[in-house]
Amino acid sequence: MSRQCEICGKKPQFGHNISHAHNVTNRRWNPNLQTVRALVAGVPKRIRVCTSCLQAGKVIKNV
Repeated sequence: MSRQCEICGKKPQFGHNISHAHNVTNRRWNPNLQTVRALVAGVPKRIRVCTSCLQAGKVIKNV
């Protein structure tokens, strides 16, 4: 199971931590994914969705 939003496809972004002494180490920013029971093609299914898609109303929750 990848760390990716199943609605918009948002993935981790990669970059660097840079200290005051300018030492560089790799890091990544992960999307805020939540597991949600939603209707996909009329069928209730458990999907991983980022919170920006939830807030934008792109997901129809199964109640």
